[in-house]
Amino acid sequence: MKVCIGTNNKAKVKAVKNCLENDKDIEFATFNVSSGVSEQPFSDEETITGAINRAKAALHEGDGDIGIGLEGGVHRTNDILFLINWGALVLKDGTTFIASGARIPLSKEIETELVSGRELGPVMDEYAQKEHVRHNEGAIGIFTYGRINRTAMFQHVVELLIGQMEFQQHNS
Repeated sequence: MKVCIGTNNKAKVKAVKNCLENDKDIEFATFNVSSGVSEQPFSDEETITGAINRAKAALHEGDGDIGIGLEGGVHRTNDILFLINWGALVLKDGTTFIASGARIPLSKEIETELVSGRELGPVMDEYAQKEHVRHNEGAIGIFTYGRINRTAMFQHVVELLIGQMEFQQHNS
């Protein structure tokens, strides 16, 4: 089985591989595909769309069996800007599964930067005084003091996607 991942982001790729690494019959391929949404998604809807677009584009480009797209974004609820993440798993026949994971509020300092038009990745690099935060611990890792990193956050989403797929396959 060929699993096509719609990103080259190290944290996201590792999340997918961690969920499927025990299956020796899987071939992984990564693709730097467009999410088709803004660089900084600002709602659940936009973030879901980005994940689905990445999964479909990777599946198409890689001519695989499964496409997986993972997208981070932010969403405002009750005047709080939350860090969010969504994933999509698309099968060859077009069947699509979606799932979301952890949400935590972002500080007003980070919110101000995002509302001004900046993307979370570079903002977090500056905030944490590190490089490539999005490929490593992510904002979730910074704001949970390392208890949850970006790989673990997205791994949870991938497990939800795979579980839905398996449930459907075993109950069809």
